[in-house]
Amino acid sequence: MKKSLVLAMAMALGVTASAYAANPFSDVPAGHWAYDSINKLAAAGVIEGYGDSTFGGDKLMTRYEMAQIVAKAMAKGANVDKLAAEFADELDNLGVRVANLEKKADNVKVTGELRYKYMSKDNDGKNLNDSNHENDLRSRIWVTGQINDDWSYTGMIENTQDFDNNSGDEGTEFKRAYVEGKLGGMNVTAGRYAAFFANGNIYDAQADGVEVSYGDKVKVTGFAGKASDGLTFSDLGPALNNEFDFQGGNYAGAELSANLNKLNVAGGYVNFKDIAKDSEVANTTIPDGIDDAIWYVGADYDFDGNVALSAMYLKGDASYKDVDASKVLDYDYDDDGWTVGLTYKGAEASEVGSWGLFANYYDQGLGTYLAHTTDANTFAGTGFKGYGVGANYTFAKNIVGTVAYYDTESKVAKDSGEKVDDQRVWADVTFTF
Repeated sequence: MKKSLVLAMAMALGVTASAYAANPFSDVPAGHWAYDSINKLAAAGVIEGYGDSTFGGDKLMTRYEMAQIVAKAMAKGANVDKLAAEFADELDNLGVRVANLEKKADNVKVTGELRYKYMSKDNDGKNLNDSNHENDLRSRIWVTGQINDDWSYTGMIENTQDFDNNSGDEGTEFKRAYVEGKLGGMNVTAGRYAAFFANGNIYDAQADGVEVSYGDKVKVTGFAGKASDGLTFSDLGPALNNEFDFQGGNYAGAELSANLNKLNVAGGYVNFKDIAKDSEVANTTIPDGIDDAIWYVGADYDFDGNVALSAMYLKGDASYKDVDASKVLDYDYDDDGWTVGLTYKGAEASEVGSWGLFANYYDQGLGTYLAHTTDANTFAGTGFKGYGVGANYTFAKNIVGTVAYYDTESKVAKDSGEKVDDQRVWADVTFTF
């Protein structure tokens, strides 16, 4: 049968769309007798054209193609009982399956990311661990679903294969599960999401919590929740060369930001409670953990769309509850810090041949960060300073490579007075689909 006949029947389906684009097909001019109906059916997802943006109204259709149109119309809630009866055999073969998929096609989307990483590091085997490199493959699968016009769900599972320890016992974890939506004019994120405080200079890791923001050019954001477990603390005090994982504790805070055309400014406060609770540091147990209140102010400026400069100042106040700090940390530590960054362009996954350069310098005291965003060695628990430079490039659509060099050192000296440092080369290639 011809598409023109199919269209005449489809016009009686009652399929409507609240909004649709003009001229979806180049061979259906605005004066065509079926122009409005074609627009509505195309916007509703019931009919599709060919790859050359034509509708092909004079072409013959197979019963299979017609069954697909009927299935899509059924998924949209149209009353097509007579057509369903006419194409019962075809719908028996693929109709139920197609109808179920079409009902979900508009609100469920699955995407993924595969990243291979190799990192060499030179820390003389004197801190963190004895390995001088990391070699792994990280897989992430994202599922997003539209709950209604205002709310959506996002989930992510992750698996990392360690090629240096190919034991096959690596786990697959549900790393993200959260909802996003609007509530009384406010934007809300709640669940297990990727928390990102102070451009990542304080915290960049998963968290179980809620984040609420209000405003556009000037925005107020509040957040509270539980930080990630399994964060790494490296101790350069009496237990030199030791490291252990600890709980991130609970957090609450707020940020005020403003977008002033090319200039963006922000200031905020994050208060962490019960960090490393019940952990043992330097042979001393911290029963009630560590509290750390961090203030920050920062700005970034976009010069011409290609070059951007950023800077931030941070002030922390780490304190131990019910434990004499001198028994845990036998050294003085900085309680403030600053960072500066410079970027030029940047690789875009969708644009082949796009590229970018970046450079950052850090000088942050012990109390100014918990899970830093940099790939450099941050000597958690002691403070760190140093720099990183790198470049990224899009080799093919959705294939981006990055190479970077980092040189950082602990802000706390060993008993000998020597600072522990670390130089590392990072290289990765990321595939998105």
